[in-house]
Amino acid sequence: MLPVAASQEVPATVIRLDRVTCGYAGQTVLKDLSFLVRRGEFIGVLGPNGAGKSTLMLALSGIVPVQSGSIEIEGKPLARLKARERARLMAVVAQDIDLRFPFRCEEVVRMGRYPHQKRWQMESPEDEAAIRRALGATDTAMLAKRLITAVSGGEKQRVVMARSLAQETPILLLDEATSAMDIHRKLLIFRVLDRLNREDGLTVVAVLHDVNLAALFCRRMIFLKNGELVADGAVDTVLNADVLEHVYETPVMVREIEGTEKRQVVFLP
Repeated sequence: MLPVAASQEVPATVIRLDRVTCGYAGQTVLKDLSFLVRRGEFIGVLGPNGAGKSTLMLALSGIVPVQSGSIEIEGKPLARLKARERARLMAVVAQDIDLRFPFRCEEVVRMGRYPHQKRWQMESPEDEAAIRRALGATDTAMLAKRLITAVSGGEKQRVVMARSLAQETPILLLDEATSAMDIHRKLLIFRVLDRLNREDGLTVVAVLHDVNLAALFCRRMIFLKNGELVADGAVDTVLNADVLEHVYETPVMVREIEGTEKRQVVFLP
């Protein structure tokens, strides 16, 4: 008798979009969008300006209401989740960081622990440990005592990333979360996310404009155009000239990086 191969368990679905249409007053942005996100995936969401990437993040965050269709998080309708419950499931780093008050950077990171605390509760040893880990992982410990209003754009993004990591949620949503960082800090952050994804099972959904950064770290890519899903799959499946030229409407060359399984994209003049 031939040995029977052990079946590989399929990770649970943590985000489900079913025929989602949404947008703003008088303007529909996302049109009949459906896809699943399974636990432990690292997904890049890409596409040209106006494709609906940020609107997707706002819809997943519960900020932009769904006009039709549905969104479920961990099997529960997003619309029925209370704010604190959402904050225990998902941390969000938005594209526009609105921090006008002169909090110290460490105070901003401490805000990430709010969903885990009862009212008026002081930080626990677990809170303090999470804050230290987040400051260390994002290289922001030296910024702890500085005012968030007195740091650069890239530094502010790292502090906000630290806040989201301190939140210690199973899902992380990022909307151009490293756009203002220099290349060294950008790679540092994505290496941290890659480690948390592989070792701790953190589910990451990241909106990115940098196709090559996505190719380095994401294992699945979703391409949007005009509010519709035009490609969705493993990087080695969808990262090709046909897809990219359709999405970005410009000539492109895709090549393998020698000695790796990664791909590099060159947009041609």
